[in-house]
Amino acid sequence: MSATTVADLELPIPHSHPRIRLRSLAATWEAFKIAVDSVWSHKLRSVLTLLGVIIGVASVVTVGGAIEGLEYYVKDRLVSTFGSNTFIVARVARINLTYEEWEKLSKRNKVLHSDDLRAVEKNCDDCEAVTPMLRNRADVKVGSKIFYDANVQGVSADLPKIQQIDVEEGRFLANFDVEHARYAAIIGADIRDQLFGPIDVVGKEIKVGGEPFTILGVEKRNGSFFGQSLDTNIYIPYTVWLKKYGTRRSIEMRIKAPSAESMVGTQDKVRVIMRGRHKLRPNQEDDFDILASEAIQQSVGQFTGAIAAVVTPITLISLVVGGIVIMNIMLVTVTERTKEVGMRKAVGARRKDIMLQFLIESALLSSFGGVFGLLLAYGLSMVIRSTTPIPMTITIGYILLALVTSGGIGLISGIYPAHKAAKLDPIVALSRD
Repeated sequence: MSATTVADLELPIPHSHPRIRLRSLAATWEAFKIAVDSVWSHKLRSVLTLLGVIIGVASVVTVGGAIEGLEYYVKDRLVSTFGSNTFIVARVARINLTYEEWEKLSKRNKVLHSDDLRAVEKNCDDCEAVTPMLRNRADVKVGSKIFYDANVQGVSADLPKIQQIDVEEGRFLANFDVEHARYAAIIGADIRDQLFGPIDVVGKEIKVGGEPFTILGVEKRNGSFFGQSLDTNIYIPYTVWLKKYGTRRSIEMRIKAPSAESMVGTQDKVRVIMRGRHKLRPNQEDDFDILASEAIQQSVGQFTGAIAAVVTPITLISLVVGGIVIMNIMLVTVTERTKEVGMRKAVGARRKDIMLQFLIESALLSSFGGVFGLLLAYGLSMVIRSTTPIPMTITIGYILLALVTSGGIGLISGIYPAHKAAKLDPIVALSRD
């Protein structure tokens, strides 16, 4: 009996062996080249197949960009209107209330008067700025020209410290104007343009609700918010506003804290002042309401998040439809290339090589669709951004969601056709016409 040498032994080669890895890479590269050749050979069919995925990806990314842009747009406007590190004290300040909740608060809470405002101004050392916000609508007249339905706001000289107020000409209200109840006003850009045109208006007189006011300044143009102009404001001293429209209306106070960290402490101090003013016992609830600007922004985030949770799955349905189209085309491709599959298997191709070939082809189709869908979404976003005030914000999250979903659907859609091709018997495949 001859001795057995090491060379005669046929030991199994482990999967981590460099030779196995090279063979796998070569098989993958070969499958990729075949897939690219197949897609390129049927360009029109490939483009028509990609339409579903392109539209689906473009829909997901565009809708996502619109939702993110809407949230940014609204929050930016809220910050410019309400300011940062601010809160509101009012009879009823909270938002998103049901009618029953609003009615309960209205019955429980008291009307806030100017004495409450002065108490907060005098005793709140941590309050960086305090202003009332009193609103009414009135017509503004100069000679025979009339600006209808202006937004007349009674405020203090602290308003620019709380919200963004840019005076383009002249100046804003001073403490002297408020304390002495001067009939002075700062007007919005729309009012100035309609009543005066491009001339200098500082020092000129207008009639607000029939009473004369001297123009101290003109506010810089703010644009619009969801189609509503933000340039129809008239700011007058709140002391004049109360004389003109009466003192029975409840005052809304806006208060600015020194920093975000001190917000809670400042609110607590204002709460103590207000409870002392209203002689509330420790076991009694507040008879006023407090709302922080962050709470409003959180409500906006929750609102846009709810929109995204509803709309995004709907737009993803179009990607599923695109995946079904890819599956149908891949089934047709398997039928057309039966002989090719038979020849590959006859010369030694394994079942997993055939599966890999068709899986790569379906994934390639869906990936191309994802890339073209992104380009289409970018173009649509540019159009929307240039024609609407909403700043489209395409985030990396929505891009990854669209690409991963499209690629995943492409792979899933190719599994059945690939499995069907891999099961073909080479003899039957070669004999088929």
